Amino acid sequence: MLAIIPARGGSKRLCGKNLKELNGKPLIAYTVEAAKASKYISKIIISTDDIAIADIAVKYGATCPFLRPDFLATDSARTIDVLKYTLKELEQENNLAIEEFVLLQPTSPLRTSHDIDEAIEIFQAKNADSVISFCEEHHPIKWHKYIDADGKFENIFEEKIWNRQNERTTYYPNGAIYIFKRGLISTENYYTENSYAYVMNRKKSIDIDTIEDFEYAEYLLTKDEY
Repeated sequence: MLAIIPARGGSKRLCGKNLKELNGKPLIAYTVEAAKASKYISKIIISTDDIAIADIAVKYGATCPFLRPDFLATDSARTIDVLKYTLKELEQENNLAIEEFVLLQPTSPLRTSHDIDEAIEIFQAKNADSVISFCEEHHPIKWHKYIDADGKFENIFEEKIWNRQNERTTYYPNGAIYIFKRGLISTENYYTENSYAYVMNRKKSIDIDTIEDFEYAEYLLTKDEY
């Protein structure tokens, strides 16, 4: 199966995060190595606009057949547009039809090859349109509020507050693993009624967006607690 790792050069919250050294290794290396160790992934494509990111990804086992155009490397660029462009270029260059693929974001360094393989096995066993990794939410989403510019908070959901024990467990997508049928991306959707969840624990679900996320991931790697 094909794996695509999207990693643009720009990052406002954590500058240069894809190449930032995490416990002695570039952040992006963790995702490339996890994909490389998968039983099911046979090709790893790095989608980037940055030659330095491409070089490091290739060093660890990915390939970079082309650089992403600038208009797909902005803050407002959608991941689904990056996927559509990358798939189209790969299909045209290699004269093939891609039927299914894995999307692995480089900001999830604690996701392992075991996680990838288990998610792929769900995808195959269910003949799913997609499988997306999730993590359990520890607090009921009905507790969430909006806060306005004046500091006042207002309800998002119904006003009545229940005890946590009375609420169903909810889950949020953790950004670590996405597996898609090619046709689903053409419709600009990530899921259908034939989509399934792969549930990961909270520590392995860390998604690096800020320096605090980065430092916590480094702590977990140092302590081997994930």
